Amino acid sequence: MAKGKENRIQVTIECTEKPGTSRYSTMKNRRNTTERLELRKYNPVLRKHTIHREIK
Repeated sequence: MAKGKENRIQVTIECTEKPGTSRYSTMKNRRNTTERLELRKYNPVLRKHTIHREIK
């Protein structure tokens, strides 16, 4: 097995402007990024790019 695979985990990110309308899943490195992930992604309901934050 490759070394370091256990550090990458799958996380779900959700829109902060209108929760429940847009969710994405992505991978993050647990060792390098200890805080919650925050990305600008497209929300198809609002038809614009919004901030998406990691949820549990």
